[in-house]
Amino acid sequence: MIIEQIYTNCLAHAAYYIESNGMVAIIDPLRDVDVYIQKAKANGATIKYIFETHFHADFVSGHIDLANKTGASIIFGPKAEPNYNAFIAEDGEVFTLGDIRIKAIHTPGHTIESTCYLIYDEQGNEHSIFTGDTLFVGDVGRPDLMSGNLNKEELAALLYDSLNEKIKTLPDNVIVYPGHGAGSACGKNIGKETSSSISEQKKYNYALEASNKDEFIKVVTADLPIPPPYFFKDAAINKNGYQSFDKVIKNNLKPLSIKNFIEEIKNGAHILDTRDALTFGSGFINGAINIALNGDFAVWVGTLIEFNNPIVIVTAEGQEKETITRLARIGFENVKGYLKGGMLAWIVDKQWTDNIPFCDAIQSLSLLKTGKYVLLDVRKKSEVEHEKIKDSVHISLNELRSKLPLLDKNEKWLVYCAGGYRSMIAASLMKAYGISNVSNIHGGINLVKKATPEIIEIGTSLN
Repeated sequence: MIIEQIYTNCLAHAAYYIESNGMVAIIDPLRDVDVYIQKAKANGATIKYIFETHFHADFVSGHIDLANKTGASIIFGPKAEPNYNAFIAEDGEVFTLGDIRIKAIHTPGHTIESTCYLIYDEQGNEHSIFTGDTLFVGDVGRPDLMSGNLNKEELAALLYDSLNEKIKTLPDNVIVYPGHGAGSACGKNIGKETSSSISEQKKYNYALEASNKDEFIKVVTADLPIPPPYFFKDAAINKNGYQSFDKVIKNNLKPLSIKNFIEEIKNGAHILDTRDALTFGSGFINGAINIALNGDFAVWVGTLIEFNNPIVIVTAEGQEKETITRLARIGFENVKGYLKGGMLAWIVDKQWTDNIPFCDAIQSLSLLKTGKYVLLDVRKKSEVEHEKIKDSVHISLNELRSKLPLLDKNEKWLVYCAGGYRSMIAASLMKAYGISNVSNIHGGINLVKKATPEIIEIGTSLN
């Protein structure tokens, strides 16, 4: 038996390749499915099943394309009602894959149709369970996304029953393979590890420590972050179907001349610049939003850019297809093309550019001492409550766009986050809104507290 986790950092997502005696099952594939097909081909194996743990909200699954390309069967759990051909398993139904068996275990709570898949090895032992968004390392799936007619408290109650009656009762040595790791918005406190065991989760998962259902509901539904707006779009796409990934790439991977690029902007296209923060800050097209590929790209695109709005992209050389692929993974398909020749062509053509200055920790302290700058912290509330730079104003990045009208355009702004990735996104949003004097603290609070620890407040509270 082969079990391979295929992890995608951009989405904090784990898909799984399972092989036994020449037969393969894929669990929760991403939209670009060739990696699974090539892996099976290299092993001389055949993809037989595609198991979906639920209708995903944070990405467009590759299950339909993979089924069309391989002839494999799509399997959902009970209560799933997809608008395309799929097999709906009964609770406890067992599927044979080579010399192993895979059991569907209906675990409603994150969503109504959420289902885990338990593997029995060649000796018939309970070996591992693929928990999707039901159980993470250190967390459980949030119950406020694809709820149907149930509210989050009702779904949390179902999740409590699923965990206590079907998951915690498994042998302690059963390996837990979740659908996501740290950084995913499908949970609120997911650990950094991407696998665990039943015994470890019973010991260390805060949600499994609840002594009764009422306590569990209270803990799990408390302080849920606002879900990215695209979540509900993607859940519907996964339920209703989509056009092929290959067609999306063909339609969107178009080089645009400077003239055509400008025309698309005049027609309402957003400019999405995916270069790293340092490069972007040194020179960019007016109005461009910087969401770099080297961070949580997909989540921030889905949070800050309107779902169906047309997009034109600026990338580092050779990253055009990668950018469009990552956009397609979350259902962003209205890409009009990319700037041919990138920023170099734009500059050579003597088109107007803007910039966002960088400040290191010492420079930031000097500027703050002048009393002429406002310090803006765009991290999450939980981060700010742990520590912050003295006298900073807090607006989390996921709320910044809606709160831009509250910011004084005449002020001089210094923006920071943990390391500089989110703060550059924020600074680019502010620039696009018309706030002209914006600087980014390079290295964020992580470097500030090393260089100038005297300006850090520990254990602050947002009252």
